[in-house]
Amino acid sequence: MLFLIPCIFVSILGCAPLIIGGAVGALGGYAISKDTIQGETDKSYDSLWEAALTVSKIRGEIKYENKIKGYIELEAESSKVYVRLIRLTVATTRLRVQARKYHFPNMGLAQDIFTKVMDQAR
Repeated sequence: MLFLIPCIFVSILGCAPLIIGGAVGALGGYAISKDTIQGETDKSYDSLWEAALTVSKIRGEIKYENKIKGYIELEAESSKVYVRLIRLTVATTRLRVQARKYHFPNMGLAQDIFTKVMDQAR
């Protein structure tokens, strides 16, 4: 009977959030949907942008980029990937990576790109 209680909570609440700790530092990264991972960091916007651009060029073909809007769209591993940088404060930037393959979530690719961008940013 006690085993059923956690199962019921998981089924009611949906998927448990995914936490990625080491690559993001103290602030953490988390899944916000089945195809999107995001996290906040104190790394500079310019450093994150350069890292996101570098990782995107390595992983696939960039279709659109706009530094002012903080947006990169690319195709990688038969998936459409959207990388978004959002300045929250002068010192804090949010990195959001979304990946979909044939209209289905590709969380593995989103996690991989997110982690590589956070690792590469200074």
